[in-house]
Amino acid sequence: MASTATSCSFRLISKHKEPRNNGASMHQYNSLKALREATFNPNGSLISTSAKCRAIKAILAPKRETDPKKRVVITGMGVVSVFGNDVDTFYENLLEGQSGITLIDKFDASTFTVRFAGQIRNFSSLGYIDLKNDRRLDDCWRFCLVAGKKALLHANLGQQILETMDRTRIGVLVGSGIGGMTTFSNGVEALIQKGFKKITPFFIPYSITNMGSALLAIDTGLMGPNYSISTACATANYCFYAAANHIRRGEADIMVVGGTEAAVNPTGVGGFIACRALSQRNDEPHKASRPWDRDRDGFVIGEGAGVLIMESLEHASKRGAKIIAEYLGGAITCDAHHMTDPRKDGLGVSSCIAKCLQDAGVSPEESMIGHGLGAAGGLEAIACIKAITTGWLHPTINQDNLEPQVDIDTVPNVKKRHEVNVAISNSFGFGGHNSVVAFTPFNP
Repeated sequence: MASTATSCSFRLISKHKEPRNNGASMHQYNSLKALREATFNPNGSLISTSAKCRAIKAILAPKRETDPKKRVVITGMGVVSVFGNDVDTFYENLLEGQSGITLIDKFDASTFTVRFAGQIRNFSSLGYIDLKNDRRLDDCWRFCLVAGKKALLHANLGQQILETMDRTRIGVLVGSGIGGMTTFSNGVEALIQKGFKKITPFFIPYSITNMGSALLAIDTGLMGPNYSISTACATANYCFYAAANHIRRGEADIMVVGGTEAAVNPTGVGGFIACRALSQRNDEPHKASRPWDRDRDGFVIGEGAGVLIMESLEHASKRGAKIIAEYLGGAITCDAHHMTDPRKDGLGVSSCIAKCLQDAGVSPEESMIGHGLGAAGGLEAIACIKAITTGWLHPTINQDNLEPQVDIDTVPNVKKRHEVNVAISNSFGFGGHNSVVAFTPFNP
């Protein structure tokens, strides 16, 4: 998103989830600081992070892609979130600063030290999943199927239209950080309590992380590239990056791509408590997620799915598709540092941002950035694209006591009108996985 070139401070919008640990929002800031103090080659590649800010101002933006076969556009979006299964409703709630964080009632969490989450309620798959399969599926795959089919419909790619197309040229790449955790937990419980003969035959298929992409393809007949990526909270952005490259290499015309997660269950919540990663504001769950705030005490676990339809400009134009935005580029790197803690110098992230800008053909002073388990990047991408199309930035809620060293506009508590020229979404995951993707308004 746009910032002025007259100063070297980056402006940032933070999504309503913190990254890896309690200090993660400051980790992201330090990464931005490292980037704006970096030295770049004339082509935009990172040389070092020791030079002064003026080094960034001097570089020229790399050339953007112009080949319509390689330009990647967004033609559809689908979401399952705590605010419902409608993209507009999802973003309107973000703009109003609504919190989707509530006390858990999906299971008895009364003995847990953390008793709240971004739990999805009143979810319905009616019209998207047949009743027989719906009863068997893990929520992770139910969310994936609904978000994916909604995205296809939004792109005017309903089943009747798909059947007239070359479906070997349409792929699916929906990742998950954890996969079917409820199915896995129930299977282990059945094994321990009743023996192996009581394990459901769906235990393995509905636990493994690739099943979202597989089920969506089975239901729609899409025979192009199909797999999943699992890189913790960075998953969805890894998927966007890989899907775009399939299109750019001519291996697919359309990719159905995003992330899905459903880990609000005893194992998921208990596991993150054991990591000491979660906020413990049980008395004020709606105020628990506090990016950039000095009083933050951890992140809040959530669930949902976010899916985009990515398509070559050439193919979208030929079929007369409505183009929502354009994917400019992306990058992936690794901190190579620690399983859960980020690098203190932010080098892994700053180099990832620099590589993304180079791939996107964007100079550093053009952009304003944001961050948010496996579905986070998918939801963030939709929020970024809605910011592009509406001109409104949603607020970072619960920001009452800003970290003093943060000198960027984090859009605290109240939405802001802003012309968005470039939107960058950052996602960082356990294992040190970093992923950055860039979107822009579509200009023919």
